[in-house]
Amino acid sequence: MSENKNSRTQIGLPLVLCIGLAAGVFVGSSFNSKKSSKDVNAEVQKFREVLTQINDEYVDSVSTTKLVDEAIQHMLNKLDPHSSYISASDRVAANEDLRGNFDGIGIEFNIFDDTIVVVTPLSGGPSEALGIQSGDKIIRVDDKKMAGIGVTTSQVMKALKGPKGTEVKVTILREDKEIDYKIVRDKIPQYSMDVAYMVNSEVGYIKVNRFAATTFEEFHTALQKLKGQGMKKLILDLQGNPGGYMNMAIDMADEFLQEGKVIVSQKGKVRKYSAKATSTTKGDFEQGDLIVLVNEGSASASEILAGALQDNDRALVVGRRSFGKGLVQSPFDLSDGSELRLTISRYYTPSGRSIQKPYDDDEEYSQDIISRYNHGEFFHSDSIRFNDSLKYLTANGRAVYGGGGIMPDYFVPLDTSLNSHYLNELYTATSIQKYTFNFAEAQKAELAKKGLENFMKNFIVTDKMLNDLVKVGQRDKVKPDYQELKDKKKLFQIHVKAQIARKIWGNDGFYPVINETNEIFLHALRVFDRIPELDRSKM
Repeated sequence: MSENKNSRTQIGLPLVLCIGLAAGVFVGSSFNSKKSSKDVNAEVQKFREVLTQINDEYVDSVSTTKLVDEAIQHMLNKLDPHSSYISASDRVAANEDLRGNFDGIGIEFNIFDDTIVVVTPLSGGPSEALGIQSGDKIIRVDDKKMAGIGVTTSQVMKALKGPKGTEVKVTILREDKEIDYKIVRDKIPQYSMDVAYMVNSEVGYIKVNRFAATTFEEFHTALQKLKGQGMKKLILDLQGNPGGYMNMAIDMADEFLQEGKVIVSQKGKVRKYSAKATSTTKGDFEQGDLIVLVNEGSASASEILAGALQDNDRALVVGRRSFGKGLVQSPFDLSDGSELRLTISRYYTPSGRSIQKPYDDDEEYSQDIISRYNHGEFFHSDSIRFNDSLKYLTANGRAVYGGGGIMPDYFVPLDTSLNSHYLNELYTATSIQKYTFNFAEAQKAELAKKGLENFMKNFIVTDKMLNDLVKVGQRDKVKPDYQELKDKKKLFQIHVKAQIARKIWGNDGFYPVINETNEIFLHALRVFDRIPELDRSKM
């Protein structure tokens, strides 16, 4: 990152954190003791009196700690949907995803037939170093049985994760031999960028799943790699990305915008929470054609990035209307180790629009995505009604609207032909994962030797393979739907091929295959010739 970019981050918007669909700004680590703008001592005293009476006089024994936790959460629910309270016990897990790493033994696993199966040891992790292999079955952890007991994913995570430097004993079943490993847990990197690859000789594709501490570094590395492979055009996929650190989104926007362009502004009741971020010196992809993909799961920092590029007429936005979250939270440490995440400002895109959707009715807010589906918005763009009072103009005079997410420049309806209840059931029962895992293990050496490019061009999922998948499903109590399998044969073939590719080449193999079912991605490939629409002066 350049010196100017570092400087901009320090003097611009404060650092922002998002968990799930909630963003938050790091503006302090604890409440200070100075007098607030309104004295709340009287209200605090009333609460103390009630709590004391309950503790001393109530007919049954109660946990005052639980009462206080619930009272705080109820109070925050009266403010907005994103102010929240996180107990001390839940805080570490809540923050873990965005740190860019976690402490553990370093494996990807799945549960097949009530048995933990190692899908792959993670590169550079302690399990890989000890020689744990794909296909190994974990049957005991610290001498506690972990197979045939109805084990759950959360139980496995709890047993295997732990502080760096601590030791865990894991008993592996490899074929018919039991092997004991003593694994010292270590930092395991988590990546926020799923994949970066060349779609063709000119078009690159980058998918970002969240904005974590390492996102910009990952993105910048990927951008340089694709440029080195001849990339002239880029598809940036933010579908389903719930947000994260705002400064990561700002730094990414800076790579695409010329110096001096507004990226996002932030306004709060307290002056220190109001700021504006602008682009700095030359970015690494200021001239190439750019398309950003969004859908109803794209929120917060994703909307900041998409809105900045749309309002500055730097990119076409393709997909469906984004989530609509324009509130910013700040985390405050509480004395018992818990955390308060309080909304302290709203953010605005460069044109001045707030994309926060209405939240007057809690139930309507929580059911908004379902309501959009039922209303037909996922299928017809003309079902969306915009308020003219919330109309804004981009840098080159194109109309955009606030009040509820980023509306794409090109709407792509949900393609229901890409859904299958039978396929979903096979996934839910882990039948498709189990079948493709076993197939890949048996064919791995041959397929890997031929390479991914050969696999992409020449590998065909045969009828026999689909029939074998059906049999695995039957053993997992999934009733076959032969008619759907026949009608949507290509869909099943793509998913089986993609899962096999993932087992051998990871996401580099998975996404080029599965994107054949990504209707928004496929539409984006067809609209690069519409990029000149962004600059009306050249039309």
